[in-house]
Amino acid sequence: MNGEPVEVASPPGRRLVDVLRSDLGRVGTKVGCERGECGACTVVIDGEAVNACLLLMSQVEGRDVLTIEGLEQSGRMHPLQEAFVAAGAVQCGFCTPGLLMSAYALLLRNPTPSREDIVRAISGNLCRCTGYVKIVSAVERAAGGAPAAGGDTRP
Repeated sequence: MNGEPVEVASPPGRRLVDVLRSDLGRVGTKVGCERGECGACTVVIDGEAVNACLLLMSQVEGRDVLTIEGLEQSGRMHPLQEAFVAAGAVQCGFCTPGLLMSAYALLLRNPTPSREDIVRAISGNLCRCTGYVKIVSAVERAAGGAPAAGGDTRP
């Protein structure tokens, strides 16, 4: 997990999100709907964004799990996190970790995504504070394609 080997003594039928939060103290992964509909619990497993509330521990054994805590390296925010701050894409913060993880997975497989690619990648993440405009702009900024000031603001 987060680049380090982790061993957890947990029944294989426990949900990943519960083990992350309760056993490993990775509380950045949020619990929202608990049905895989809100994206608050999104983590990256083997390079793909997945909902941790829908995965059992037995399904992640031996796999590479990245949580929001793993984006930060040596006390420095990841450029994607910096872009979210710079674009004002952080409101209440509840959905932000899941959005960051979905965007991170997108940028892993497509470092120069189109606006449509970004919208599709975060479509499983619900945010009640914004209209997603700043979030999409932040991902564009992180990918090096920040729109010019006064540019199209539609998601």
